[in-house]
Amino acid sequence: MVNSPAVKEKPENIRIRKEKLMNLNNLRDIGIVAHIDAGKTTVSERILYYTGKTYKMGETHEGTAVMDWMQQEQERGITITSAATTCSWKGKTINIIDTPGHVDFTVEVERSLRVLDAGVVVFCAVGGVEPQSETVWRQADRYHIPRIVFINKLDRVGADYKRVLKQIVQRMKVTKACPLQIPIGSEDSFNGIIDLVEMNAKIYRDRTGSTYEIRTIPEDLMEEAESMRTAMIEKVAENDDRIMELYLEEESVPDDLLKDAIRKATVNIHIFPVLMGSALKNKGVQLLLDAVVDYLPSPLDIPPVKGKNPHDSQEITREADPAGPLAALVFKTMTDTYVGRLVFVRVYSGTIKKGSAIFNLNLNHNERVSRILKMHANTREDCDELKAGEIGALVGPKNTSTGDSLCDKNKPVILERMHFPEPVVAVAIEPANKAEEDKLGEALRKLTSEDPTLRLSVDAESGQSIIKGMGELHLEVIVRRLKEEFNADCRVSPPVVTYRETITKAVKVEERYIKQTGGRGQYAHVILKFEPLETASGVQFEDQVREGRIPKEFIPAVEEGVREALSSGALGGFEVTDIKTILMDGSFHEVDSSKISFKIAGGKATKKALGGGKSIFLEPIVELEVRVPSEYLGDVLEDLNARRATVREMSTEQDQIQVVRADAPLAEMFGYATSLRSLTQGRATHSMEPSRFQKVPDQISANLTG
Repeated sequence: MVNSPAVKEKPENIRIRKEKLMNLNNLRDIGIVAHIDAGKTTVSERILYYTGKTYKMGETHEGTAVMDWMQQEQERGITITSAATTCSWKGKTINIIDTPGHVDFTVEVERSLRVLDAGVVVFCAVGGVEPQSETVWRQADRYHIPRIVFINKLDRVGADYKRVLKQIVQRMKVTKACPLQIPIGSEDSFNGIIDLVEMNAKIYRDRTGSTYEIRTIPEDLMEEAESMRTAMIEKVAENDDRIMELYLEEESVPDDLLKDAIRKATVNIHIFPVLMGSALKNKGVQLLLDAVVDYLPSPLDIPPVKGKNPHDSQEITREADPAGPLAALVFKTMTDTYVGRLVFVRVYSGTIKKGSAIFNLNLNHNERVSRILKMHANTREDCDELKAGEIGALVGPKNTSTGDSLCDKNKPVILERMHFPEPVVAVAIEPANKAEEDKLGEALRKLTSEDPTLRLSVDAESGQSIIKGMGELHLEVIVRRLKEEFNADCRVSPPVVTYRETITKAVKVEERYIKQTGGRGQYAHVILKFEPLETASGVQFEDQVREGRIPKEFIPAVEEGVREALSSGALGGFEVTDIKTILMDGSFHEVDSSKISFKIAGGKATKKALGGGKSIFLEPIVELEVRVPSEYLGDVLEDLNARRATVREMSTEQDQIQVVRADAPLAEMFGYATSLRSLTQGRATHSMEPSRFQKVPDQISANLTG
């Protein structure tokens, strides 16, 4: 038998493939993340200016930031929704997503980091490591994101980069932080940066920061610079044999060799390069851009995206290849006034073309793509296709939602969905009059479709719509959007905490559901055991039925009935969590059993168990950090004690600023910002982030049931 000769790829196809891969190598997909007020958006605005994307620097404090395009963002001076843009620097294309820093909008950070290849984490040189800094760092850890650290605001009074570095190591346990720069001067005298890689000084003379002079390192800083460079080389050498050899032989390390080693170590998350500057005063941002293109990965540098085969759950990988089978993830949807519904996607493999049909694996049907847009904040640019490694917005898909996988129908792959925190604050909302009912309902449907942390339900007794969100500010923003964007006139109740319920002892329940109505009846028999779980375990279901006592096709129906019943607890009707359900045994009828009968039996058994499992209330706890001048510390601690807060840690920073870290019940923290301003004459600042749920004290619990 003669083997057929291998089919050779045409030279033209080889050339096109190489060009596409070269383009991928020149691409950077990055996010800018930080605690609120660390200066993320100002960094983004300077990047847009220096890359020529804008001709004027936008300022958050003036409400002119391009990336904060929503009216509420400009009024409040904060970022509410993540904004995407694309720019170029030194021949590289950089896709940037600027994310919010406020904890109420942490979902925007979560879904952005899920689809990005790298991040720039901004720290304030005065505030240092703050609660949301730790949160975004953990989110980046979850998705194995290479990062550059940028210590911002070195021009501010009280700026201290050494203190920030110490906090990063001690409070965040980040031993891989690797400074590549040190500042020249501080506060008002901050005027340049020492580059530890090239061992020179960059001095800024131009007010816009567009140019800087390269000089020798000042003598009074030479010893510190040499010491810091040695420490940097030691860190890099741990991951590069060539650098280690030169270091041990006490030979000089060439700049290009050092940069290559830093890039490799950064891409593999062995180090996190640390840079310095002041975005507001236009210092250090160009060097940050250099580091982004020099050290952060392209789509070709990161491991192939992993997913699962929907048929057998086997792991599948997809290379970053524009010619490969399609694999893309929807990470955001939003409603645009001019073009309608936008579906934001990251393409990992393959290409999405305008006018094509794409297969949504979660929906199991095709969706039509009528337009493809590249976004620049709230403006848009039409394009013909989105290739592997690119991020863009699709117009056309009507039912696709956040977390859905788009793929080749013949080569399906389901990508990992995103993790979203549970909402903890709720308000009741109703139309101002009958005429507004449909408009309000449609607006709420669109907003809950956009925001996975916004939940909508209907109160069974009052018939009111209940919306749940991540905090007071989150719901305040939503209500304003309802009134201003959607012109929905509505009435809203004051915000209240959404509690949870759980059981404190195991309980075993047997339930038979039998119904005869002439003709075919209904029959289901289940024996379930319910056990309390550790905090933050959620809801678990386990099937222990043996020997086909209940047919396999009925097991999911039992679980569905259980989960539906757990949505409303026995004490106050709150969602039940931290509970495990074990389906132990049961029986069925050859004719009368059905999925619906087993679902009903599972639900009835659950309601019975909740009544006998000694249920308790759980309340959301927040981690609180307060920075307060020493003279007001006593008043602040007394107020926190009255709010049932538990102080975990106290420390003193320069200028007699006391830092108080505490755990507090969210229910006691409504209006805390106003109270703190009053107690300290506006001189204290605070930040909060959700932490966990814990048992409500008995005296408070009695009020909830009463």
